Amino acid sequence: MEPITIIKSTCVPLPAENVDTDQIIPARFLKATTREGFGDNLFRDWRYDSDNNPKPSFVLNQPDYSGSILVAGKNFGCGSSREHAAWALYDFGFKVVVSSFFADIFRNNALNNGLLPIQLSEEYIQSLLAAVEDNPELEVMVDLPKQQLNVVGSDEIVSFEINPHKKSCLLKGFDDIDYLINQKDKITEFEKNRITA
Repeated sequence: MEPITIIKSTCVPLPAENVDTDQIIPARFLKATTREGFGDNLFRDWRYDSDNNPKPSFVLNQPDYSGSILVAGKNFGCGSSREHAAWALYDFGFKVVVSSFFADIFRNNALNNGLLPIQLSEEYIQSLLAAVEDNPELEVMVDLPKQQLNVVGSDEIVSFEINPHKKSCLLKGFDDIDYLINQKDKITEFEKNRITA
C-alpha cells in the first residue's frame, strides 16, 4: 500500500445515504482473490446501464468531477462485510472517503487496505458536498499526521479521529501483515526470552 501523509486533491461528491457494499461492488464481481481490477466495477450498477453504456447522470461518469477524495452521504459502507468494497474504492484511485458515519466493518476494512475513512459532522459534510458540487475544482487537503482536513484557501480546519495504530500503519503504508513482519525482531526476542525463562 502507498503511505498516506498529506493528500491535496479535488473531490468527487456522492451525497447518497446508506450506500451499502453491494452498491459499491456488486456480488457478481467478487470472484477474484487479489485486490487489483475491482475499480473497473466500482458502483457498476450506478455507472452503467444494462448494455454497459456509461450513465451520464452518475458522478463518476461526469468529467467535471475527479480526484482521490470521495465525499459521501451518511452511513457509507453499510451492508455485508465484503473487504472488496475497500479494494474497489482504492483500486479506482480513492485514497480518502469523507462521511458523517461509516459502518464499522467497512471502516476497519478501509483502514486495513490503505483507504482513509474520515468521519465529520453531518453539518460539515453537507456544506462540503454543496461546495464541491458548486465548484468541481475545489481542493481539499487532508493532513493525516495532524489529523486535520480543510478546504484549500479556507481558514476553517476540522479535526478527525483515527485509531493510533491504524494511523501509524497508514503513514508507513503497512497492512496488518506488513506490521507483523516489521515486528519480527521484537517477536524473535520475545520468543527467545520466553523459552529461556
